[in-house]
Amino acid sequence: MPAGEAFSERQNSDIVRAIRLAKRQSELPVSVYVGTLEGDTRAAALRLHGALGADAPRSVLVAVDPGSRRLEIVTGAEVRRRLDDRSTGLAAMAMTSAFQAGDLSGGIASGVLALAEHAQTQRSLHTDTR
Repeated sequence: MPAGEAFSERQNSDIVRAIRLAKRQSELPVSVYVGTLEGDTRAAALRLHGALGADAPRSVLVAVDPGSRRLEIVTGAEVRRRLDDRSTGLAAMAMTSAFQAGDLSGGIASGVLALAEHAQTQRSLHTDTR
């Protein structure tokens, strides 16, 4: 589907807001692609992630193909230290639950925020200096 036709202005704004919040909250650069993933969806998502160039190792790509009902989350090498398969799986479940309820944009936004939450570095309450 052509860019701009998938979502209303409000829905697009919600997704952009979630991406910005994810970046601010966890320093996690997230890209979202919504459209057809030709052929093998994983391979197509990997190509899209690779197109991020020098930012790819520290970025996450959420690729959604509504027509074939496919979702792929691709994490760069540096991001994998902070987001394991369990974390991305939980975000994917949050997204697919919303998708099944007919809320594509809300699912994407909640999934992006879930990824950011899981990617946050844990803060120490105190440091033992003995």
